[in-house]
Amino acid sequence: MRRPVALRLSAALATTAVGAAICVALPIPQASAATGSATGFATQNGGTTGGTGGQTVRATTGTAIHTALCTRPSSSTPIIIQVEGTINHGNTSKVSGDSCNTAAGVIELKQISNVTIIGVGSGAVFDQLGIHIRDSSNIVIQNVTIRNVKKSGSPTSNGGDAIGMESTVRNVWVDHVTLEASGGEDEGFDGLFDMKDNVQYVTLSYSILRNSGRGGLVGSSESDRSNGFITYHHNLYENIDSRTPLLRGGIAHIYNNHYVNLYESGINSRAGARAKVDNNYFKNSKDVLGTFYTSERGYWQVSGNTFDNVTWSSPGTDNYPAGPNPQSNTTVSIPYSYRLDGASCVPDVVRQTAGANKGLRVSDGNCTPQTPTPGPTNPTPGPTSPTPGPTSPTPGPTSPTPGPTSGTNLSIGAGSDGSSKADGTSYGNVRDGSLSTYWSPAGATGSISIKWGSATRVARVVVREPSGTQGSIGSWQLLNHDTGAVLASGSGAGTVTFSPTSLTKITFKINSSSGAPRVAEFETYAG
Repeated sequence: MRRPVALRLSAALATTAVGAAICVALPIPQASAATGSATGFATQNGGTTGGTGGQTVRATTGTAIHTALCTRPSSSTPIIIQVEGTINHGNTSKVSGDSCNTAAGVIELKQISNVTIIGVGSGAVFDQLGIHIRDSSNIVIQNVTIRNVKKSGSPTSNGGDAIGMESTVRNVWVDHVTLEASGGEDEGFDGLFDMKDNVQYVTLSYSILRNSGRGGLVGSSESDRSNGFITYHHNLYENIDSRTPLLRGGIAHIYNNHYVNLYESGINSRAGARAKVDNNYFKNSKDVLGTFYTSERGYWQVSGNTFDNVTWSSPGTDNYPAGPNPQSNTTVSIPYSYRLDGASCVPDVVRQTAGANKGLRVSDGNCTPQTPTPGPTNPTPGPTSPTPGPTSPTPGPTSPTPGPTSGTNLSIGAGSDGSSKADGTSYGNVRDGSLSTYWSPAGATGSISIKWGSATRVARVVVREPSGTQGSIGSWQLLNHDTGAVLASGSGAGTVTFSPTSLTKITFKINSSSGAPRVAEFETYAG
């Protein structure tokens, strides 16, 4: 990293140190042992549950973490490892066993699956020690701080990455963590959150990444395009040179993040990458979106972002900033449900929720932080299939229940049609994964349908209205268009379940409304 940037980081770290000194006497919130439910792309490909259903053990050293992994019956036996205290080189040794493959000086999650590592009690700090995930799947890391991991100097760990993933990694959820360095490459540090060599279905949520030259990358070179399906939401990127993130190939969904003091560049979509960038807040930064340092262009779909004192460089060779007036140059379909906070409230929501030791607070999608209900601290061993959490809809009356949902949205990639539509709206807007576009009938009533080329099993639908228009939909019927049978009826938008039905076309018929009804998403699910 260039020396002027290092000096800026030093000043920022001095400020941070003063704040830390002031806060020493304050109590740290007790962490919940419940991990909640994964979000974003980590919900796809079978979902990410970590060690849910497995034995819970407590670890206060890195060696104890490795021992917990190595004494399991197998490398896939679910386990929840609760961590408290400081984990460092002095207490992290290699441990051998049939169910692990560990190394000294790094927390090694290699060739394993079904593991949760969660900070509890007074907090967990990995000091100059990184977490390395390789050839592994179904991993949850939550409520920990990882700081000052170096690739050069002494001591070194994990190639200088706070969290690094590589070589056929699937389904990782990293949530409510704090990742920080004390400079850039000149000072011996590398990336805070890196993925390379075939890493897919990852979510980074409610986390802080700060005081580093590099936020993180997806793909180690222009030819490493086997990575993707990454979600970044409700994170704080602060005092970072670049890579927030750097994307090479693949798809990323980046929403409700707060970016402050990005000195050189921010979201760098290149080598064919496609990023959906929704409702983020960028402040006091430069070139926060575009293709940088390469002629191999990437793409982006933008909506609802706020650019507060952002400067843009001029286009040139190997430099293609999206601003000063960022416009979409691709479309990206998102296969899962999510709820967007307005960009204007993102700084406050992220301040209250992001990072370790924040009580695992999350946003409700209406700019209001919520504290999750703690779960049992000692779950009994059992199957790896988790009990549905608070985000899973509960079958019940046909009156819909608003809220997020889980599973694969079958409407993505399907077809759609309906009754006459209002000017400026489209049938396809109800299946594009975006709450910023919508279909509206030409009058106060009408119908919208999702259709497939062959019979498809559906047992649940979610009808979502655009932000600010909720409550306009009145009474409705849900119809099996193939037979005309009424699957359900009720009033208002939200979630509705019914007996599983195989059909080629399902219709949401609006029979009454207050004002002009609008449907942003007509989602369909198998269960």
